[in-house]
Amino acid sequence: MELRALRGFVEVVRQQSFTAAAEALFVTQPTVSKMVKALEDELGTPLMLREERGMGRRLQLTDAGRVVFERGQDVLAAHARLQQELADLETVSRGELSIGIPPLGGDLFIPVIGAFHQQYPDIEMKLFETGSRAIEQALLAGEIELGAVLLPIDPTVLDVLPVCHYQLRLIAPRESRWEGRASVGLGELRDEPFVFYGEGFALSELVIAACRRAGFTPKIAGRSSQWDFIASMVDNGVGIALLPEPFCARLDPKRFVMTDVRDPEIPWDLAMAWRRDSYLSHAARRWLALARDILGPGGDGEAKAAIAGGARRK
Repeated sequence: MELRALRGFVEVVRQQSFTAAAEALFVTQPTVSKMVKALEDELGTPLMLREERGMGRRLQLTDAGRVVFERGQDVLAAHARLQQELADLETVSRGELSIGIPPLGGDLFIPVIGAFHQQYPDIEMKLFETGSRAIEQALLAGEIELGAVLLPIDPTVLDVLPVCHYQLRLIAPRESRWEGRASVGLGELRDEPFVFYGEGFALSELVIAACRRAGFTPKIAGRSSQWDFIASMVDNGVGIALLPEPFCARLDPKRFVMTDVRDPEIPWDLAMAWRRDSYLSHAARRWLALARDILGPGGDGEAKAAIAGGARRK
């Protein structure tokens, strides 16, 4: 089976359009049509039908087409991994590395990004900034090679390198009823409006689960994926929030109450993750080595300095 024809067929199904597939593959539309026809001739069965719907057409897979599409993606992914492994035998001085970074943990990885660029300036780092759950899905789909995720995760599908451990702290406006408290029980916050993280963020799920263990479901007054915007909403009376310790250190103590949360404490544990059954490129292994040196045990001082430095840059 010719991989070029298989790639053309898979792209047509993904795009639901011969024209869009041609644009994605940088070939002409007739070329894509010939690819699909050649594959059908080789297999001796039609793979798709064009179904008229309203003002346009929709591509309908046959039973054989569904099998070829599902297995074809596996074949193309295996071929891509083979090419990557062969390229890695030559050098790590060029190429690209795709990494998922959650918005709330971006500054933590700045020292690693800087050190990696200094050592491997010709390797392009493609950084995907999204929530931990979306990063997990991208890892499992093979869309990125490494990703920073919030623990815990399923250890049967992802391997991890832990990089930091902090607790979430309460932040509230300075003249709130929490002023002067050394710590606050989570259950005491049951009547407070919360400013939360974006929907689908693993940290949101973690906080909601902790609140339910404390006997209530939090009332959500607003959401943001950016810690500083969350703090601004708190400062303007929208609600209270729970932020990881390093970000609380950035806030002005004259404007905010910041105190520990207990019963239960809520951890913020980040790790670099990769798919357990995947091949790790030399570039990815070098990145992990740097992350271990900079952010692992003994490297927390530099990590905290990086986060604190972000406050000064803002």
